[in-house]
Amino acid sequence: MNRIRFLAVFAAAALPIVASLPAIAQTAIPGAPKVIGQPQQPRVVPSMIVLNAKGAKLQAGRLVLEGVSPNAIIFADRPVRSAGHALTAHLLEEWSGNAPDSFARTPPNATVSVLMKAKAQVVDAVVVLKSPKLEGDKLTFDVEVLEGDLAGGDGAASVFMDIINLPLARRTSHRGAWYHGTN
Repeated sequence: MNRIRFLAVFAAAALPIVASLPAIAQTAIPGAPKVIGQPQQPRVVPSMIVLNAKGAKLQAGRLVLEGVSPNAIIFADRPVRSAGHALTAHLLEEWSGNAPDSFARTPPNATVSVLMKAKAQVVDAVVVLKSPKLEGDKLTFDVEVLEGDLAGGDGAASVFMDIINLPLARRTSHRGAWYHGTN
């Protein structure tokens, strides 16, 4: 008798979960964008990229990011209101190959901002990012410094890359996690 009662209680508890599985399967599609507002037709949207790290140094024509985040933030400006994440390793593939849209052919400009812990200030440098190399959580770029210096920066760092005015979809855009709002 106890066994029959156990099975009845188990079936009653499991029924709502089993009944909801088709709905869960319909809404949890891996890789699908999360839509906020009204769905829109897919389109290429110029976007910006942010890399975060525990620290950054400029030395001998190189930018060294220590403790770089394993993913990058990618976002579009108004009126699109689209944002998402991409793996840093996937983002670095933008520098590979000789495609017309490759960062190897046309390297992006970036602003590197590093906190100064003691003074609660920020130091900045504007650079051209070339030839990235990722080793563990250390990311190194060859750079051309356009202006600024990171001297005194001993805190967290962010690298803001602008990829505006590119006519083609980036390789990274096909492998990230995105949400898209309405205009």
